Amino acid sequence: MGNTLFIVWRESIEAMLVIGILHGWLSARPDARDGLPWLWGGVAGGLVLAGALAVTLMGIQAWASDTALEWFQALMPLVASVLIFHMVWWMQRHGAGLKRELESGMAVAAERANWMGMAVLAAVAVGREGAETVVFLYGAAGNESWADFLIGGAGGLLLALAAYWLLSRSGRFISWRNFFRLTQALLLLLGGALLVDAAERLVGLEALPALADPLWNTSALLDDGSRAGGVAAAFTGYRAMPSGMAYALLLGYWLLAVTLLFSSRAGKKP
Repeated sequence: MGNTLFIVWRESIEAMLVIGILHGWLSARPDARDGLPWLWGGVAGGLVLAGALAVTLMGIQAWASDTALEWFQALMPLVASVLIFHMVWWMQRHGAGLKRELESGMAVAAERANWMGMAVLAAVAVGREGAETVVFLYGAAGNESWADFLIGGAGGLLLALAAYWLLSRSGRFISWRNFFRLTQALLLLLGGALLVDAAERLVGLEALPALADPLWNTSALLDDGSRAGGVAAAFTGYRAMPSGMAYALLLGYWLLAVTLLFSSRAGKKP
């Protein structure tokens, strides 16, 4: 439930930010208010695209053979980990100009009265966030029950609405920039945990060598099957008895993350 709640919370806020930027731009310009119905149509289209991806993933799970399903469930956390890493890197490089880019696209569409183009812009923006949410959820919440999944999703959406309301009305406690920095760090932790999960599954399928199995045994200190150990495993990739391959990949992941993110920040300095 925890992974589902966090993913829905984080991605919903980002989607709300995109919609808020587009809606605010249209509402502030009387000559562009004709585009509001197209905006909401684009939002609906983006949600439909994300829903179609979810149905496709569920369909693959339903008809795939046991062996194919094992491979699919091993590769999806890996895909989700790569997407999380790319999203954080992209936000580091382009997040500051996101509002300007969206408004520029809206201005071009409004000038040409190209409301269909405006709807497509909204659909792509919302669909991207929705598709990322679907992939992340499949990779991170595959072992949760439907009840936990639904409760976590509903809770994440409600928290996102509350957080967006607070952030949009006051920067006294935390600014948008600091909020996204914090959640990007949490996303990187989740991405590392997904990478460990994928590596352990691929080692089990003998697609990767174990290197050392186990690398160590800290079950006496913190068992990853316990409640506290499960939380640590879900958000950090902790394993009481990890394979050497899983932690070698995790080390490489964090070295790459630190290198790219610090170089990205350094590149922004004048």
